[in-house]
Amino acid sequence: MTTARIQEQETALGLRQVSFGYGAHPVLDAVSFNVRAGELLAIVGPNGCGKSTILKLMAGLIRPSAGEVLLDDLPVASIPRRKLARRLTLLAQSNEAPEAMLVRDLVGLGRFSHEGWLRRDTPEDRRHIDGAMRRMDVEALADRRVGELSGGQLQRCRMAMTLAQDADILLLDEPTNHLDLKHQYALLEVARTQALAGRAVVAVLHDLTHASLHADRIILMSEGRIAAEGSPADVLTVEMMEAVYGIRTVAMPFGRAIVHLPEGALR
Repeated sequence: MTTARIQEQETALGLRQVSFGYGAHPVLDAVSFNVRAGELLAIVGPNGCGKSTILKLMAGLIRPSAGEVLLDDLPVASIPRRKLARRLTLLAQSNEAPEAMLVRDLVGLGRFSHEGWLRRDTPEDRRHIDGAMRRMDVEALADRRVGELSGGQLQRCRMAMTLAQDADILLLDEPTNHLDLKHQYALLEVARTQALAGRAVVAVLHDLTHASLHADRIILMSEGRIAAEGSPADVLTVEMMEAVYGIRTVAMPFGRAIVHLPEGALR
């Protein structure tokens, strides 16, 4: 989807002057931005800058100490969990699952918000579960137990569970964790496809090259504030790498990708 087309889309989720801290330790300071339908927004930045905290606030798992996170003009934290889960899904960095659980049942947990007393395991549920497993290439694992999986296999199954939820907004916290190179790119291509289908996708990423390849827009965080926001080319500059990460780099563009190499390693 073109930048102009994305800018025409409605706001899916918005942060308004959001601050948050754990006890006396501040994490976020007056952060504001919108997430639009049809875009993949990458949030990047050094460890401890507040990236994962932003996703938890968006998902309503924690409440801001100041400001608001709004969905349909309502504070996210005030929306009932089941209702919220029909609109928004979070792939957290870790999510314990019983080792004896079958993979198909794990992916099926994504349909929980759509179930009711008289509506459980419907043909529609099975369609979403099968489709999610197919997109993440885990169909062959359907009858395996969670405890038998490698870390990468489990991550792909957890992403399938996220897709099965069929929410309008996908929040992905370091989704490429544990994945080999092939499956890192495959997962991010799935995320981009979800955005092209009209969903709002927010991904916390550490790999800046991945962010430049797949994101329509990047937010670069530094010490709880937004240091830069815009297109990958506008945000991932050598000046920003030095200011935020404290490292001098050489930027090497390859098509959509922007690769930053440490200046010292090239001597």
